[in-house]
Amino acid sequence: MELPTRLIAVRHGETAWNADARLQGQLDIPLNAKGRWQAARVAQALAQEPVAAVYSSDLARAWQTADAIAAPHTLQIRPEVRLRERAFGQFEGRTFADIERELPEQAERWRRRDPDFSPPGGGEDLRTFQARVVEAVGDLSARHAGELVVLVAHGGVMDVLYRAATRQALQAPRTWLLGNASVNRLLYTAQGLTLVGWADDTHLAGDALDEAAA
Repeated sequence: MELPTRLIAVRHGETAWNADARLQGQLDIPLNAKGRWQAARVAQALAQEPVAAVYSSDLARAWQTADAIAAPHTLQIRPEVRLRERAFGQFEGRTFADIERELPEQAERWRRRDPDFSPPGGGEDLRTFQARVVEAVGDLSARHAGELVVLVAHGGVMDVLYRAATRQALQAPRTWLLGNASVNRLLYTAQGLTLVGWADDTHLAGDALDEAAA
């Protein structure tokens, strides 16, 4: 029988756009000073874990966070483009208030988590986004059966993982946190993901900005 894979999923540290409630999507925004501090703190928190591999979205905010986490383990980060944030098309670069004011019909479909809604201008619908994230995590887990792997990604990716592990529907209202640089623990077996622990931010003294719109 194949051994389970232990996963630590970490959302990237804070960016200036997080602080401004501006939607990043797949735009490549780096960490701000607070985000770099958060990355250092989560790296310290995970320094004694028996990490076999660190995988990251190729976007700078995730990569910079992963770089801090990988350093104490002398591991090279392995890029995984399927761990990118959901593509939000014309929503990207706008604040939540901008979207609701300028694109009210699309904003309403987004807010009610319509699984078939694709933001205009090349955005992804939730079903497509969920499928690529779950596929990526399944592939990486199979590659590291019996090991502990760190996945560094984005708020939307964390949301998909939580829903998959708790069997929550895509349209279910979110009641869980998606904090910057929080530690989220999951187990992957042949039956899929199971939740072990979520939103541990004790290493940040509770100082993590939630992703309200993920």
